[in-house]
Amino acid sequence: MTISGNIVDVVNRRIFGGIIHLKDGRIQSIITSTDKFQNYILPGLIDSHVHIESSMLVPSRFAHMVVPRGTVAVVSDPHEIANVLGRDGVEYMIKDGARVPLKCFFGVPSCVPATSFESAGGKIDSADIEYLFSRGANFLAEMMNFPGVIYGDSEVKKKLDIAKKYNKRIDGHAPGLSGDDLIKYAQAGISTDHECSTIEEAIQKIKLGMLVQIREGSAARNFDALHELIRSHPDKVMLCTDDSHPDLIKTKGHIDRLIRLGLSKGYDIFELYQTALINPVSHYDLPVGMLRVDDPADFIVVDNLQDFNVKQTYINGIKAAENGTALFDLMPVDTVNNFDCNNISASDLSIIAPYDHPVVRVIECEDGELLTNEFIWHPNIKKGSEVTSDINADILKIVVINRYEKAPVSVGFIKNFGLQQGALASSVAHDSHNIVAVGCDDESLVNVVNGIIGSKGGIAAYNDGLSIQVDLPVAGIMSDQTGDVISEKYTQLNEFVTELGVNMNAPFMTLAFMSLLVIPNLKIGDKGLFDVSTFQFTDLFMPNETI
Repeated sequence: MTISGNIVDVVNRRIFGGIIHLKDGRIQSIITSTDKFQNYILPGLIDSHVHIESSMLVPSRFAHMVVPRGTVAVVSDPHEIANVLGRDGVEYMIKDGARVPLKCFFGVPSCVPATSFESAGGKIDSADIEYLFSRGANFLAEMMNFPGVIYGDSEVKKKLDIAKKYNKRIDGHAPGLSGDDLIKYAQAGISTDHECSTIEEAIQKIKLGMLVQIREGSAARNFDALHELIRSHPDKVMLCTDDSHPDLIKTKGHIDRLIRLGLSKGYDIFELYQTALINPVSHYDLPVGMLRVDDPADFIVVDNLQDFNVKQTYINGIKAAENGTALFDLMPVDTVNNFDCNNISASDLSIIAPYDHPVVRVIECEDGELLTNEFIWHPNIKKGSEVTSDINADILKIVVINRYEKAPVSVGFIKNFGLQQGALASSVAHDSHNIVAVGCDDESLVNVVNGIIGSKGGIAAYNDGLSIQVDLPVAGIMSDQTGDVISEKYTQLNEFVTELGVNMNAPFMTLAFMSLLVIPNLKIGDKGLFDVSTFQFTDLFMPNETI
């Protein structure tokens, strides 16, 4: 088989007309041609850090969306399903991913559960890590427990030592870490970080030998802040999406979207491919082709190098997608799950002021950021009165429900969500994936939460008797339907949420991270309000005399 066009040699940084000969899934030869071609042939793209579960699709359905976008491989952390189902969840992802052409390189989650401060459904210990490495897992996934690394926690050390024993890369996760603590973290063998939000933070980590993954997902978007690293530290950065919802992939793309973003900022195709292909292949030692003789025949065809519209995707010499459509069939998938909780009632959500004019700690969120702040709120109410949402001040009730066993509801308050009526809820709630909801009133919260409990997983919005819900029957975090179906339903849901007053880019992604107790500063889990800066629970109410 042959294919011809303008060949973009990203390794030697040249473009020339040529004919590529394929045999047995590899590139047999590349012959220079003086013919004029309209199309361009480039290596396929790699996402250097992604949680496939965040697309709300199982790996095979995820592949059906991203392969037409030019993605031929992903370095994936199955952390989310591991928190629900443990080792069985990781094996589920590996099995389903093997059914499709997309090259899925799965890591072993290092922090499941992420902390002991919330209830999870699964656990990955050092014995599980040893087992999964012996079965071919590719790397140790993001080490979020940076205090455990810094202070020499014995179980953390075991996990790091097992990765080193198998000569596997160790991914990091250390937002804002600096100074001596960062030095200890890097010296423990942590090789990457995708949580940088400033150039200064990124350069600190690069100087210690870490590679920085520039993230541009649905909620966390750091490309604008970090893109200068592509030129200043070309061999020290990679591109990743981390968490992307299906509507963004469908309408804007995957890693191809980041390539276009880079082109719009003046970077050339060779600079961008250093981050989107060469560095990930080198760092993780991936068997992904770079358009050289004897390489696996993993490449894409685009119309031009400005718009970068992907016309065809080849993986191991087989055409896997053409003109935006995947060319491989999808098989039925199992709907594994772990869900056991009762419906809630309004009485479960009641908060009574302990004294006159109480002082309340409020989670202050920001669109596009995983980091939160603490806002101090002074509701003008008397002791014994119920503390309710203040829509005018954009302070709403937020609740977290343990979905693995019957337990009291955790209740707090959040600012800047923008909701004017009704409620939103999700069983996609990093990292333990309990149910998290934000609402203007208790009746709406009860209705939206109970809808998700009834279907054993989903994301939903409710207002005045009307509910729109996307069911997620696989572990309560993924669908067994196609990306097109889920994207359409998700778009309808987001349109409904916009009508309720929310103007965030990705409200459900933002909501899902409000219970992530390893990213500063103030978050809420199923056991209560949590101060990440001190790594301990904190009270909802503050004594008046402390203010």
